[in-house]
Amino acid sequence: MRDLLVRLIRQSRQRPRHKDSQPGTVMRILRCGALVLTVLLTVQTAPAAAAPATTGPVVRTDRGLIRGVTGDGYRTFHAVPYAAPPTGDRRWRAPQPVTAWSGIRDGREPHEKCAQNPIFGSPVGVEDCLYLSVTKPTTPGPHPVLVFVHGGSFQNGSGADYDPTRLVTQGDLVVVTINYRLGVFGYLGLPALAGSGTFGLQDQQAALRWVRRNAAAFGGDPRNVTLAGQSAGAESVCAQLTSPSARGLFDKAIMQSGSCLTDWPDALFLPGIEAGSQFSPRAKVEQTGSALAATLGCPAGEALACLRAEDPVVLLNATTGTGVEAFITPAYGTALLPVSPAAALRAGTAQRVPVLAGNNHDEHRGILGVLEITRGAYTAADYEAMLGAAFGGQAQQVAAHYPLGAYETPGLAWAAVATDRIWACPTLTTQRLLARHAPTYGYEFAETHGPALTADYPWGAAHGYELPYLFDVADFLTVGTVQPELAADMISAWARFAATGRAPWPAVRPNAATPYHRLFAADRTGNVDLAAEHQCSFWDTIAAGA
Repeated sequence: MRDLLVRLIRQSRQRPRHKDSQPGTVMRILRCGALVLTVLLTVQTAPAAAAPATTGPVVRTDRGLIRGVTGDGYRTFHAVPYAAPPTGDRRWRAPQPVTAWSGIRDGREPHEKCAQNPIFGSPVGVEDCLYLSVTKPTTPGPHPVLVFVHGGSFQNGSGADYDPTRLVTQGDLVVVTINYRLGVFGYLGLPALAGSGTFGLQDQQAALRWVRRNAAAFGGDPRNVTLAGQSAGAESVCAQLTSPSARGLFDKAIMQSGSCLTDWPDALFLPGIEAGSQFSPRAKVEQTGSALAATLGCPAGEALACLRAEDPVVLLNATTGTGVEAFITPAYGTALLPVSPAAALRAGTAQRVPVLAGNNHDEHRGILGVLEITRGAYTAADYEAMLGAAFGGQAQQVAAHYPLGAYETPGLAWAAVATDRIWACPTLTTQRLLARHAPTYGYEFAETHGPALTADYPWGAAHGYELPYLFDVADFLTVGTVQPELAADMISAWARFAATGRAPWPAVRPNAATPYHRLFAADRTGNVDLAAEHQCSFWDTIAAGA
């Protein structure tokens, strides 16, 4: 979302830090999530080189043999190439086939993450990053396959940040986690550049084609593949649901905290963030790509060749807080996305496969909470100014539905407005649109006693907080622990959906006033009235003013 993290950090550096905040605490907070703000392991060091592969299980892929590691009830194969290195002349081209190799490739350690800008410090990662990891149970197959797309605003993150061992051993699934090109390498646009703004999404499709060809070798069922993602990963899943070139590549979809309809009005996401969404018109992406080329002194007629010759670190440094970061969003008006995913969803042209989709109860608390810790608490005047900027003449209506007196702080009032307007209600609309054509299941994660970033802020069920219940997420846990029964319940539900296309609760009925949504919380269960909980009927009345 407009390289939001870069802007956030730039803003926080320009303001005094909260007197009680510590650099280490702020760094851990800023590592938490996935869509816009929460980016995991952005300063993680590269994995150490593994010793020559001499022991461990070996699997034959369609390009050669690879050796993995064995754990308690599972086997993992890392650094499996699914496309050729997108370097040199392959930078900003469609993913190309992998060259077959001889001997046994060492897959005992994850490959380094894709080149990206960390929150602080110098760029990290490498361009040669189109690799995936496969974790399989040791029980007899064939097993359903779940392909997980990490989040990180389409600019950060790595598949290796998500250890799926519990999903694999408890859910009896084969789980594939992937890397895909990010930021300037994934979404650059230039006039006449084939694939402008879609290279990262093309990588995801290449990984899915690899899974169809190779799942059986790892004990997976290539005819039973679920594409799952969280935050920007969920928006990737929704984009693939609407992409003609992704048809037939997966059989079911899971979207956690993100959809085709996720968008925001001016100032609501964060101060200074203009209205927008994760997806941009191709013309805009190409315009900002041309601006980048000009910034780096590339002649207009030679922009592509000039940029391909640039050092990757130069490109990353040039797209950090320079005003040309808008192209770091996927583009539509392209072969991969002929129209915006939102328009395709509303037109009913999305793939008709079963979908599991939901949100966390307090999505935006995590995003605003980070900023409150770095710049100080929001005031009543800040809240009033935000409402005016975001909703104009309808600001008083919003204020009446979200009065300051109903919340402990103005920041929590702001977070409630943003959670409902940006996250929960668009997800409900997405579910209803999908449910017209295919089985669709909704949920809400509302656990407030699990892992949190700090103990002194009311995070609630913030953005990304469901992740440790499904994966062991690198550097996530700071205070608190996963509630084991809730984790087992969620893993069972995700695994059942991946296996059968049905969740263990009623499907969404598109015209129902209160479609069923499964509540996930350690001390509560059953149905939650999502529309009432997040005032979605009210938001329907002011949508035109957003």
